[in-house]
Amino acid sequence: MQAAIGAVHDEAARADDTDWPQILALYELLKRMSDNPMVALSHAIAAAMVHGATKGLELLDIIKADTRLANHHRLDAVRAHLLELAGDHEGAVTHYRAAAGKTGSLPERNYLLTQAARLSSELKLATD
Repeated sequence: MQAAIGAVHDEAARADDTDWPQILALYELLKRMSDNPMVALSHAIAAAMVHGATKGLELLDIIKADTRLANHHRLDAVRAHLLELAGDHEGAVTHYRAAAGKTGSLPERNYLLTQAARLSSELKLATD
């Protein structure tokens, strides 16, 4: 199932060309087969890409209670991205920074802090 998801991603020449409805359907099947919090997180992303950021955020609210995921940086990183898509840039900055503080990966931390800085700069420009 994961290979099929990877293949659908690989078929897209650009991220915008990704067949998100097909990926969402595959994640729904995978969720039935596996009680894995990362699968649930990926499912929330796919749902957001098909049905909008609000739907993804609703699904994140459901899975945030899973203790296996509660303190994982990816939960905050995904929430930040979806908040950004939804237009809540202040919330996104908060969660990008929270994710950066939780990851042990320097490249991931740098990326997340760069995203937070980018949105902070945009917010500052909008208020000037």
